[in-house]
Amino acid sequence: MKLLLPDSIDLDLSLPDDVREVRYAISEPIPHAHLDAEALVVWGNELPQVRDAARRLTRLRWVQTLAAGPDVVLRAGFAPQVVVTGGRGLHDQTVAEHTLALTLAAARRVNLLVRAQIGHRWAGEWGGLQPVREPDSFRTLRDARVVIWGFGGIAATLAPLLAALGAQVTGVARTAGRRHGFDVVAATDLPALLPRTDVLIMILPATPETARVLDAALLAALPAHAWLVNVGRGSTVDADAVLAAIRAGRLGGAALDVFDAEPLPPDSELWDEPNVIISPHAAGGRPVGAARRVADNLAALRAGRPMSDVVTP
Repeated sequence: MKLLLPDSIDLDLSLPDDVREVRYAISEPIPHAHLDAEALVVWGNELPQVRDAARRLTRLRWVQTLAAGPDVVLRAGFAPQVVVTGGRGLHDQTVAEHTLALTLAAARRVNLLVRAQIGHRWAGEWGGLQPVREPDSFRTLRDARVVIWGFGGIAATLAPLLAALGAQVTGVARTAGRRHGFDVVAATDLPALLPRTDVLIMILPATPETARVLDAALLAALPAHAWLVNVGRGSTVDADAVLAAIRAGRLGGAALDVFDAEPLPPDSELWDEPNVIISPHAAGGRPVGAARRVADNLAALRAGRPMSDVVTP
């Protein structure tokens, strides 16, 4: 059996003697000599390269993506008999940490402090004596009402961190319930929740159902002081509506790690908006436990056992 591993990550695997490991460049088509591969690991590959692999690897049985969202692999067009497994759980800690950083930066106005530092200006309005409580303002996680839309593994890691700093966390998912010690409401009930929200954190995947799901109408339901944090997929948010709401004073600001077009074009108006924090899709990028996931799923495939995180198109 031939297993193709990407050159974008160092996977230290202990493989059976009859499994041959072959490294391939994610920026180039799979070499002709390796079109007989039965297994492919994907990490950081662009869609055209994966589409080419889907077309030419006719003996493929299994594709393992290390990404939290399998959208690139699902769009590539692999044959129906090819099993696709995802990277759910591999990014929980890293994305949760970055999301917490963005949320705290928004609360403490780090974006404005950095601008003042660049201009050699002492931003006294953000320092010195400050009110303990500021009604209708988001300046602290203490007693802040935080809503996490997309309550999966990342949210389960993030929510306790927010709660430890005093936030009141509510999750939003397809179905309501109690998960990981937090109340979760159904997505259909989100509009009623938004008027009481200080921070809306988006961790949604890219699917036809989530395209521009946060639109102008939902943004209008948020209080004017509220902040948006998006670490899911850029396609889930109407960025033009977000920018318009901030400029009109109907939204406090946005901390964005993902965008429709990446890299974000230099002429995007988001760059120059003081109350927009931009990070370059930096929340993930470090799949923790990737080697174990590949090894376990390989063993399961060969033994005919259920594989971890099988993705259904």
